[in-house]
Amino acid sequence: MDGDAHVEPELDSFTRWLPLPYRVAVIIVLGVWAWGANLHYLFLIRIVRWKPHRAALPTDDGCVQDVPSLIKYPGRPSATHPPHHLSTYRLAALLTIPLLISLFLFWTITHGDPARVVDWEALPNLYLVVMVLCVVLPWHSLSRSGRFRFMATLKRISVGGIAEAQDGKFGDILMADALTSYAKVLGDLFVTLCMMFSSSRHSTGKPERSCGGAFWVPFIISIPSLIRLRQCLIEFLRVRRSNARSGSIGPHGWGGQHLANALKYSSAFPVIILSALQRGYDPASFGMSEAGLFRLWLAAVLANSFYSFYWDVAKDWDLTLFSSERSNPEHPWGLRRQRWFHAKQMYYTVVVVDFFLRCTWSIKLSPHLDHFNDLEGGIFVMQLMEVFRRWVWIFFRVETEWSKSGQAACSCSLLLIWLNSPQQSWSSA
Repeated sequence: MDGDAHVEPELDSFTRWLPLPYRVAVIIVLGVWAWGANLHYLFLIRIVRWKPHRAALPTDDGCVQDVPSLIKYPGRPSATHPPHHLSTYRLAALLTIPLLISLFLFWTITHGDPARVVDWEALPNLYLVVMVLCVVLPWHSLSRSGRFRFMATLKRISVGGIAEAQDGKFGDILMADALTSYAKVLGDLFVTLCMMFSSSRHSTGKPERSCGGAFWVPFIISIPSLIRLRQCLIEFLRVRRSNARSGSIGPHGWGGQHLANALKYSSAFPVIILSALQRGYDPASFGMSEAGLFRLWLAAVLANSFYSFYWDVAKDWDLTLFSSERSNPEHPWGLRRQRWFHAKQMYYTVVVVDFFLRCTWSIKLSPHLDHFNDLEGGIFVMQLMEVFRRWVWIFFRVETEWSKSGQAACSCSLLLIWLNSPQQSWSSA
């Protein structure tokens, strides 16, 4: 491989065994398994667990608020149809089996030899094509309705759109937030495709994150935050229009929380931009020293990390840790009264884990850290940790949504059923 001799010594040991295309694929497939686990666990604990008896109450509509109903997932055609988590597991297995086969063949053929790793780039590239086809093509029945729902939601949110509450707004928010955790993975996917179609590079070679120029990778990384930013602004405008029609401030306030949420997603942009500037630092083009640029970047990282952590705890999970209600005797310190996960230690553990992983992920948004070959393995581990953080975050985000909407809907429905049942009489004796 004389033509590729310059590539061989540049390959670090981690890339020789798990090139960038496989890393992207592994993290995406793990995300599918994680979503199945979310659905499965929340199905097992039954949010809401209680279901009214048909003999006592005329209907149970609106009183079973599980995850699929919260996000407007396609309904099951019949009681014998596999539950949503099982169909998700089947799709994950469909993606995993060819991935394992491809990895086994790649390792068997290359043995970690740099020249062979470059020569056999077709194997991971082919798997990426197979993975996309398994998700988007309608020829197989595995999780068909779920895949169609995924593609429709992805199409809507890809331009920053968001459904109305009754049409699945919560599902749009979950997916868009999940994309922010995959921001760097999307950047790596772009790099993979750029190297794949480049005549002078190889997708299994050293990751060239300058592929396509200095603009594209930071821009791709910022897209998920741009999506959520636009969604927040849309929600703000909806609240303003609703208040204008009613002539008064409605139950959702004047929309300030949506603006504050938009500010949170905007805080990711300075981290990404300053990281890109550090990577291509040129003393002649900047009005500050490299050390000054680094301090500015560090301040942006801290602001993004702490703001995001605060929002996770106080808004997404509705905990009282940062409010005056934290010492309320009606609930454990810093938590809330209505909780589905009754072990308070679980909440405290998740808060601590979220804090540390939020900090590491903000640093991970920095493209300039990818400049060092010896960080490739560490970068992959950090991406896995972010998938884990988002997986945990979803459990508590769904629980909070149920607490705010599902429980209220059930209570209201039960009250109306009780008031209208034939056994009740409000007439005087």
